[in-house]
Amino acid sequence: MYHVERENNNIFLLLMIIALVVLFTILAYTLFLDSNKYQYTEKVVGTKIYNENENNNNLDEILNNTIECTVGISKIKNAGSTIFLENSTENLGLGSGVIVSQGYILTNQHVAGDKYSPCYVTMQNGVTDTGVVVWSSEDLDLAIIKINMKDLPEAKMGDSENIKIGNTVYAIGNPVGYELQRTVTSGIISGIDRTIKLEEENKKTYMEGLIQTDATINQGNSGGPLINQNGEVIGITTIKIDDAEGIGFAIPINIVKPIIKKLTEKGEFIEPYLGIYGYDKQAIPYLSTNLNFDMGIYIEEIDATGPLYNSGLMKGDILEKIDDMQIESMNKLKEYIFSKNVGDNVKLTIKRKKEIFEINVILGKT
Repeated sequence: MYHVERENNNIFLLLMIIALVVLFTILAYTLFLDSNKYQYTEKVVGTKIYNENENNNNLDEILNNTIECTVGISKIKNAGSTIFLENSTENLGLGSGVIVSQGYILTNQHVAGDKYSPCYVTMQNGVTDTGVVVWSSEDLDLAIIKINMKDLPEAKMGDSENIKIGNTVYAIGNPVGYELQRTVTSGIISGIDRTIKLEEENKKTYMEGLIQTDATINQGNSGGPLINQNGEVIGITTIKIDDAEGIGFAIPINIVKPIIKKLTEKGEFIEPYLGIYGYDKQAIPYLSTNLNFDMGIYIEEIDATGPLYNSGLMKGDILEKIDDMQIESMNKLKEYIFSKNVGDNVKLTIKRKKEIFEINVILGKT
């Protein structure tokens, strides 16, 4: 009897040991899974924080690099620069610009003035140099200034053809005076290929192919760079709509790239001239509801002193191609002409009603 009872106790003890082992095994496995889960979560969160810091550091570096290339421009020397002076930006001619090549500053025409105009360029370190306008276009509201300073930082050029609505952009400039110089504002591309009608002293002009952005642009920002997230200049800020918030415009950088290239490589730019004035289809709604065409440039005027005056071209013709390249905008046409040289021969494909014909013309000089 005692032997049987002892044997039963041993069996019970063995079962208890087995149960405890199973329980501890389950508990240890559960803790192991929780530990791995915690470690995995911590690793993911840690990576996320690291990437955010890395992006912020990259953005700081990108913005600082472009800020170093952004300059202040004034038409008046030693006239004071405080924002607390009445109408300081108008009276002092304050504006912005960006260094695009050694000694060359890109800005607005309404900031720098016409060709051969003098102006004063202030670097980030406060050093001011006298510059002279070597190229200027009132139609495009762009100008290039030459200064004699060496070893300057240069902004990176982007591609304004590849921009999309919603892309993040940054505008850099001197909004109301030198106390707030090189202010950075951010926003997105709100629209592309915009046409704006300007009326001044009973004269109507049209700025075409503009980039629209909601990045804040004030008067002194004019001529400053509009950059993408890679720090590449995709446009030069020009105007804002005073009657609306968050509507500003920039001139696409691609149109002036051929000029910068020639100035950098040759030290001069002799502007080739086609001798026409026209509108692309984006501007047609401003002109007449009777005009309708799918592509090309509507010829509004032919310069009597230009190379196309006696070519047979007429007002109302549609310029569809130049050297077999389809033309959709005035900016694209100008960009192509800027890439050519005075004396080059170009072929124009013209549509007149249902007739298609070609005209060969030798580019003149402005």
